[in-house]
Amino acid sequence: MAMQNQSPTSPRRASGRASQAHFDAREARGPIIDQDGREIPQGAFQSSFNGAFVGPGGVRFDFQGANPFGNLTREQRIARLEAVAKLLDVAFVVPGTNIRYGIDGIIGLIPVVGDLIATALSLWLVREARALGAPWHVITRMLGNVAVEGVIGMVPVAGDAFDVLFRANMRNAKILRRWLDTQPR
Repeated sequence: MAMQNQSPTSPRRASGRASQAHFDAREARGPIIDQDGREIPQGAFQSSFNGAFVGPGGVRFDFQGANPFGNLTREQRIARLEAVAKLLDVAFVVPGTNIRYGIDGIIGLIPVVGDLIATALSLWLVREARALGAPWHVITRMLGNVAVEGVIGMVPVAGDAFDVLFRANMRNAKILRRWLDTQPR
């Protein structure tokens, strides 16, 4: 008796042709099981039109106001950009000194990979500035700051000190703010 060479992902009928499996959500039967193996009662998850989500036990999750990547107003985007720039460059103080540093300086301590991650975060700020409508000359200056910090930051010890003192993200936020102040509202 010869065995057919069948793949488990493509079941075959007796005639040898591949069968087409169709699944429709209306045909689904049986309980809904969560990741821990507990059964979730039918209708426990209800979605409303305002972005809120009601989970098991009536717990309400509202993603509308807390989504940092949702549709934001211009002022909210600017505030977010400035807050991220502060977090990256001046969020912490070296105890006993007046020297401020941010997450950018901490991440930059990891050789090469840290500097690449810090540069990527800085480039995100430039992208946000472009999304706000900043012209090419503002974007070019911002990219120059990111490039200077990224290239010099690759130098093992001196680059880390330069990252803390140069503060490219704060400079970029200041450049963008200066340009935004000249624009009509």
